[in-house]
Amino acid sequence: MIHLTLLHPNKPEPVQNWTFDQKSTIRIGRSDENEVVLFSAVVSRHHLEIRWDGTYWEVISLGTNGTYVEGKLIKRKPVIDGMIIHLAATGPKIQIHISEEKSSDESELSQDSVSVSNQEVDSSKITAQETRV
Repeated sequence: MIHLTLLHPNKPEPVQNWTFDQKSTIRIGRSDENEVVLFSAVVSRHHLEIRWDGTYWEVISLGTNGTYVEGKLIKRKPVIDGMIIHLAATGPKIQIHISEEKSSDESELSQDSVSVSNQEVDSSKITAQETRV
């Protein structure tokens, strides 16, 4: 299971959450085709993929303005629990949490979280007035 949290740009608090169970690829970007849709001037239509290769999760940058981890531009990077990725140097920040096992109670909660998160995406579009890098 993988849990993504969009962080507030100026405060260390969550703005929105997504939980995915049994997904091997999670796409993030401006396009409605993505599992996580973020509306920001510096986020590409298909900015980033988080993929499970059967052993570990990996972040793969696809965006024009790049993806950053700890201030460094990356193309591919294994996910470490708790890591924070920046979509573009000044773009949205997403924290990634991973867990290998879950109980049946967590499975039910996970499904509820996805439903709620998808509704939140429709009702709280994220807009950023950022300059292109």
